[in-house]
Amino acid sequence: MTIDRRMAYALACAALVGCAGSTQQNDEQLRAKALESMRVSFKERGIAKLDRLNQDETQALCSKYGVNAPPKDVAERIEKVNLETIKPPADGRYLGDWKRGEQIAQRGTGFQWSDNKDTPVGANCYACHQLSKAEISYGTIGPSLYNFAKVRGFTPDMQKYAWGKVYNAQAYSACSNMPRFGHNGILNEQQMKDVVALLMDPESPVNK
Repeated sequence: MTIDRRMAYALACAALVGCAGSTQQNDEQLRAKALESMRVSFKERGIAKLDRLNQDETQALCSKYGVNAPPKDVAERIEKVNLETIKPPADGRYLGDWKRGEQIAQRGTGFQWSDNKDTPVGANCYACHQLSKAEISYGTIGPSLYNFAKVRGFTPDMQKYAWGKVYNAQAYSACSNMPRFGHNGILNEQQMKDVVALLMDPESPVNK
């Protein structure tokens, strides 16, 4: 969860009776008030619990710098810590079924208050990326992934990289907006294999 400074200021002001004098408070105070406002206003509902407001070290550091890139030493620390969390597939195989991967990429369900714990979880990849020509509606927050492996190569090293990026994007780009699908247990191992296959399989629409 990244809270940029403008959002922190707005939330802090909303939590106060008027904003007079609040501009003189430092960022740490504003951030603390914003988080407290969120905790007070956020109500548990269904599977959406308050623990999703808790930040680990990486999230806290990224929130600290907001929309600004963290200093080089901080970015290197974030990437190093997160790289160490990446676990390879138990069987050593990175590719699953790209057809299932495409379904996961299109699916946006899972972990919302209206879902139940048995709801199939999606990666919602098209909310941020272009992956194929067939999809005419997609987000542009992230780079286009069309021809991902066709451009980069269908190599074992690239499979490993794609797996790591899906597992924990912070290991390669500090304070990335991309969810840490494996690290946070959003996708299971088979789902991640299927998504990596979507990116890496020569027969996938991504590489056509």
